[in-house]
Amino acid sequence: MNITIDGPGGSGKSTVAKLIAKKLSVSYLDTGAMYRAIAYYALKKGVEPDDEPTVIALIENLEMKLWEENGVQQVSVNGENVTPFIREHNISMAASTISKIPAVRIKLVELQRKIASVTDCIMDGRDCGSFVLPDAEYKFYMTASSDVRAERRRKELALKGQDIPFEEIKKDIEARDKQDMTRSFAPLVVPDKAVVIDTSEMTVDEVVNLICGYICR
Repeated sequence: MNITIDGPGGSGKSTVAKLIAKKLSVSYLDTGAMYRAIAYYALKKGVEPDDEPTVIALIENLEMKLWEENGVQQVSVNGENVTPFIREHNISMAASTISKIPAVRIKLVELQRKIASVTDCIMDGRDCGSFVLPDAEYKFYMTASSDVRAERRRKELALKGQDIPFEEIKKDIEARDKQDMTRSFAPLVVPDKAVVIDTSEMTVDEVVNLICGYICR
């Protein structure tokens, strides 16, 4: 069984997907973390995310591994666990930029499809139901207003000690929305036959129960 949840940043899809995975006893795959990991690795190597030829050369022999530790998905790149660093604010836009490169998406999609082919899983991202697993049994698209998403992200970053102004976060979120939705390869769209859920005025539990209601009925 494969379940996909797509949507823009701050819509709550990762939080919801983790809870549903636990509730249904299936694996959880955070595809966004994979793009963030490559973005972090590129920046660490001094490579700009929009330098396509250099990025392609960088990932040619890149090895990525995913595993779960204490209920949290971990991701390593060439032997380095980069999980603690990929949620920094500057990585968000870098991940969006690097994900526009077809070679990057193809490399990660191959890994995502391989995982989904051998285990029941729920994955969230921006092209899971439209490109990665277009034949998934259950597809959802979560969204929310940019104000709500920016405030959620501001609180999330504050808990990690990152004090970023609301307006700056909102501006970055809207810029990433535009970039993700207009990229030529596997853009962010509402997948065919996906259930659309606006989480602006919903609690996490309400969203989880709504989605589980579709899956378990």
